Amino acid sequence: MKSPSTPPSPKQQLALLQAEKQQWEQEKQAFEKRTEELQKETQQLSEQNLLLKAELAEMKRLLFGSKRERFVPTPGERGQLSLELEGTEGQPPEEATVKQVAGYRRAVKKARAKTVRGPLPAHLPRVEVVLEPEGRTAGMRKVGEEVTEELELEPARLFVRRFIRPRYVDREECFHIAPMPCRPIEKGMAGPFLLAQLLIDKFFDHLPLYRQRQRLARLGMELPASTIDGWVAATCALIEPLYLCLRAKVLGGTYLQADETPLPVLDRTKKGKTHRGYHWLYHSPEQRLVFLEYQKGRNQQFPAKVLEGYSGYLQVDGYAGYDQFEKKKEMALVACMAHIRRKFERALDNDAARAGFALGRMQQLYAIERQAREQGLSPEERYGLRQRQALPLMEELGEWAMTALADPGLLPKSNIAVALGYFIKQYPRMSRYLEDGRLEIDNNLIENTVRPVALGRKNYLFAGSHEGARRAAMVYSLLGSCKLHGINPNKWLPDVFARLPDHPVNRLEELLPHKWQPAKVGQNPEE
Repeated sequence: MKSPSTPPSPKQQLALLQAEKQQWEQEKQAFEKRTEELQKETQQLSEQNLLLKAELAEMKRLLFGSKRERFVPTPGERGQLSLELEGTEGQPPEEATVKQVAGYRRAVKKARAKTVRGPLPAHLPRVEVVLEPEGRTAGMRKVGEEVTEELELEPARLFVRRFIRPRYVDREECFHIAPMPCRPIEKGMAGPFLLAQLLIDKFFDHLPLYRQRQRLARLGMELPASTIDGWVAATCALIEPLYLCLRAKVLGGTYLQADETPLPVLDRTKKGKTHRGYHWLYHSPEQRLVFLEYQKGRNQQFPAKVLEGYSGYLQVDGYAGYDQFEKKKEMALVACMAHIRRKFERALDNDAARAGFALGRMQQLYAIERQAREQGLSPEERYGLRQRQALPLMEELGEWAMTALADPGLLPKSNIAVALGYFIKQYPRMSRYLEDGRLEIDNNLIENTVRPVALGRKNYLFAGSHEGARRAAMVYSLLGSCKLHGINPNKWLPDVFARLPDHPVNRLEELLPHKWQPAKVGQNPEE
């Protein structure tokens, strides 16, 4: 017969309870840890979902949407910038619909306004064609005339200019002959107008050289590709001193805007692939001059070398390669409001309220700049206007951004968080444009200079070599400066080609677009 089991003593019961408690605590800690991991995973998935949505929206925008970064505030956010025009909102520009009430409602369309064509420019030459009525007009009295003008084009044509130099001999049997005028390419058969047209068509109108060869063939002159390439290389060698003079002039100022843009370049060491080179741009808003420099990469050493010794303001985007200049006492970095605005514009789908508030304040800042431009204010007057109106707006926007970014519910990788973080990081540099009336609020002036490079990329796809990309930078610099000064490159470049071979080196600045005065060069035989 078994003896009954002995019940556990209180001490043993306490030990069992403690072990059970410890087990429960371990399970609780594991549960809390798993819960925390799941919460982190959920947050990561939520951030990833927002990021993917933003990327998808950006892809749809690039594929199907407008590239224009236009922000129209909602009625509750209009503020002082809006101009309420009753009865016009939502109506198409060409015709408006009016409701008439006469027992029933009927939509009546207003007639489209007739287009009034302006007169043709007075500076264009006129060729008169007199059309007499049929039959004899002898004995009739002319009482007036009707004049109708049409715009016509004379097709381009090639011709050969022959320089005939009579040779004479005097009584002392010495020969006399007129010297040949200086020519862009020594012993070359291409004249300055033809060479200028090649460069203008390629780098100003973005027409590849092989298409230009086809056009020359239609005009009656077939030329091998090597000849055209040789002409372009020779003319670029001719204008290189002028390009270096332009470079020194731009860097000699005290306010620069800088940017960079990629350029695919054929590289013999990379079969089947192109090298990603960069055109670095430096623009002087005060002088309205720009120069580009080609480099094989985007390393910060390239702008550091170019801007060595430069002293003044440098306006750039948020690329980290420019941060090195923040430490230099002789330089002050200025940010670009257009880049900041672009990030908030992309955040509209993510957080319309915050993004809309920031964009609305930026519209007010741009309205102040537009007011200064329309009134033709001097830098000193623009500085005073900014201190009165723009400074309070910037300070309000900066304080608001700090508060918004501190919101614990804001996902760190969301578009609005990225925009706020970028703005706060750039705020000290962005506020610097208020210090000097010469400074612009954004870098749009230099971005307009980048457009010809981007258009050229789409047309001829890539540069044929690193040397070709360097030559392109030279031509873009000179033609871009012409554009900034409103100078017709078809007049400037042939004149420069004709004068440059014999022009004194110490007077090269006379040929730069901002100092250029046209000189008479050889014209077409009919002119």
